[in-house]
Amino acid sequence: MSGATSGSTAVCSGSLRFWVPGRQAVAPRLEKSPVFPIGGLAPRSGLWDHVRLGQEHILLSLYLPACCAFLTHVALCVPFLLLDALASVCHRVDSWRTAGPPPSPLRWLECFWRVLFKYATTVLPVTALSQLLRSPELPERAPSCWTLCVEVGACLLLFDFFFFIWHYYIHRLPWLYRRIHRMHHQHHIPFALAAQDASSAELLSLLLLAQLSAWLLSSHPLSEVVFHLLNSWLAVEDHCGYDLPFAMHKLLPGMGGAPHHQSHHRRQNINYAPYFTHCDRLFGTYRASG
Repeated sequence: MSGATSGSTAVCSGSLRFWVPGRQAVAPRLEKSPVFPIGGLAPRSGLWDHVRLGQEHILLSLYLPACCAFLTHVALCVPFLLLDALASVCHRVDSWRTAGPPPSPLRWLECFWRVLFKYATTVLPVTALSQLLRSPELPERAPSCWTLCVEVGACLLLFDFFFFIWHYYIHRLPWLYRRIHRMHHQHHIPFALAAQDASSAELLSLLLLAQLSAWLLSSHPLSEVVFHLLNSWLAVEDHCGYDLPFAMHKLLPGMGGAPHHQSHHRRQNINYAPYFTHCDRLFGTYRASG
């Protein structure tokens, strides 16, 4: 068939074209394929849209920050509780210890109840009030991968600096040390759960420093969440009592890790920064662990 009448329609099916007599020609409707930008921004943005629109009432709950902080801390401590159990029967695990034997299950349990009590009586009501006063709003778009990484890194560096200043002067002022920080230093050999075994005033001040770091940098809420998760992990790792072969300070240059912080708990006048070592090096308070 060499031609077609004007009342016929060309229909496309894959790579084949055929004519249907008696129908007006209509341009074929092409479905647009989804275009995914470099770095996977579309899937992450879709996930952010789903969470923002479907779970916003949960994300803006007054009690979510304190509950998530406590549960995250406990969950991150579980692997080190297992390591403490293995250290008595496995020589390799015991060789990773930075100092002394692991704490007993009773010490873990006592520490758990102390931390839970502080969160229930102090951290929960204060963070609920803070959330109420802030009245946060969730932005429409998720941050790019680059923005998220930059904001999280900047928050960690700023928090590390704030903590160094706070920690340095709290050790230099005896009355502040006795009222705020001495409780934390009851652990001469710290363990993971003890990272938040401190006075109510200390827990609140560190929470304020973390929130202030994210607020000053105008971080996206998603970046802030990642920062708080990473901050919790680094605090647990610093107090875990193990110099693990895959620890963060062995993967990233400029970090102190558990040996660095163990030296602080032993001598108390060195290594004030929580994660990085540059502040201690600049101010002359750095001492190599070991």
